[in-house]
Amino acid sequence: MAEAEEIRRLADSLFDGVVQIDGAGRITLWNHGAERITGLSASQLIGKFYPKQIVHYNESGNHLPDDCKPILQTLNDGIQREVLLHLKHADGFRLTVVARTLALQEANGKITGAIQIFNDNKAMIAAFQSAQRTEETVLLDPLTGIGNRPHIETKIRAALDGLHSKGVRFGILFIDVDHFKEFNDVHGHLIGDKVLRVVANTLRQNLRVTDSCGRWGGDEFLALVFGLDMNGLWKVAEKLREAILQVRVGGSQHNLNTAISIGATLARPDDTLQSLIERADKLMYKSKQGGRNLVTIGE
Repeated sequence: MAEAEEIRRLADSLFDGVVQIDGAGRITLWNHGAERITGLSASQLIGKFYPKQIVHYNESGNHLPDDCKPILQTLNDGIQREVLLHLKHADGFRLTVVARTLALQEANGKITGAIQIFNDNKAMIAAFQSAQRTEETVLLDPLTGIGNRPHIETKIRAALDGLHSKGVRFGILFIDVDHFKEFNDVHGHLIGDKVLRVVANTLRQNLRVTDSCGRWGGDEFLALVFGLDMNGLWKVAEKLREAILQVRVGGSQHNLNTAISIGATLARPDDTLQSLIERADKLMYKSKQGGRNLVTIGE
């Protein structure tokens, strides 16, 4: 109890907002800085379930699902995060903060809670946004607007670290556009480029916020999906395949159909980046050999 009081006293001495949750997601600490920034008092929140009390928004102003809230993601996977957050103030308006999350762990690695430190300093927010724009410029594919190869490689390496250290499961989908050479040869490279943009946007729109996709190169894409078993991975791959099949790309005379072949696999504890991608690539080629517009899944 004395230790908890000392932690609370130290937190209250900070200008930054500090929130701590336990392993069940209940708020155990809400310091003076958090009260100042959000207008919400500790007496309102201590002991309450974080997802029900703290409203988050995305960039478009829509409510963010609980599984996309950074402190809850860190509670789940133990990964530290630094993000721009949009929160609901007690007076009803949306406020923007820079937030950092950290997992609380026992000596054996078990996660027992998480802390989020956040700040509404306008200069810090502007600097974070500037750095974010610079990072996006470096890591986004200029044609499709989704992550490029270095970006998705970084994501997969981080996911492998999470699998090895915390047991956080994930899978990847290796995706290839069927008959892409014909789009270029018959209809021209402008239509080929449009196909790639439409496929990339369809993938992005049909994945969860917690998942990622990127352009691997040429007409190949990778998707990274979390928290699924083989059946769940299959369902996601089939959803993407069917979504792409519904896409029509405007040609000079008619709308063109698109289709993709997918290789899907779950990461294993002994995987490296290379072994994981090679396995998914081989599975994708099985889909090609099987007639295209198919999903092939394997371990």
